[in-house]
Parts: sequence; structure tokens; C-alpha cells
Amino acid sequence: MENYEALHEEEQQEEEQKEEQEEEQEEQEEQEEEQEEEQEEEEQEKEQKEEQEEQEEQEEEEEEQEEQEQEQQEQQEQEEQEEQEEEEEQEEEEEQEEEEQEEEEEEEEQEEQEEQEEQEQEVN
Repeated sequence: MENYEALHEEEQQEEEQKEEQEEEQEEQEEQEEEQEEEQEEEEQEKEQKEEQEEQEEQEEEEEEQEEQEQEQQEQQEQEEQEEQEEEEEQEEEEEQEEEEQEEEEEEEEQEEQEEQEEQEQEVN
């Protein structure tokens, strides 16, 4: 009888041990799964971060390019304006010179006419 009880106890112990082992294994598997999930999440986050950084970099580059283009355009406009102003100035100067020349010629003509008149009067 005693033998039977001992055997039974042994069997029970073995069963309990087996159960414990199975539980431990399950726990281990769950832990591994959790770890894998965490790793995946981390990788995803890393990827997202990298993508964001890339996007920001691209945006910065685009902004820079836009600024440069704007600067260039402004410079060009300024140069064109200056050129136009120079041309206008030159035209004005030329017009003034022409006017002065015309005036001079008129004066000369008048003087000649006066001289002629004087001479005619003298003759008379």
C-alpha cells in the first residue's frame, strides 16, 4: 500500500513538474514574442524618423533653391531697371544737346540776318 502511495506521489510530482515546465516554456515564448514586437516597433519608429528627416532635408533644399531663384530674379530686375534708367538719362542728354544746338543755330541765323539788315541799311 505504501508503495502504491509513493508511486502515486511520484507520478503526481512528475505531472506537476511537467506542467511547470510547460508553463515556463509558454512564458518564455510569450516573452520572446513581446521582444520581437518591441523590436519591430522600434524599427518602425526608426524608419519613420528617417523618413521625416529626409523630408525635412528635402524641404530645406527646396526652400534654399526658391530663395536663390528669388534673389537671382531680384538681381536681374534691378539690373534691368538700372539699364533702363541709364538709357533714359542718355536719351535726355541727347535731346538736351540737340536743343542747345538748335538754339545756337537759330542765334547764329539771327545774327547773320541782323548783320545783313545792317549792311543793307548802310547801303541805303
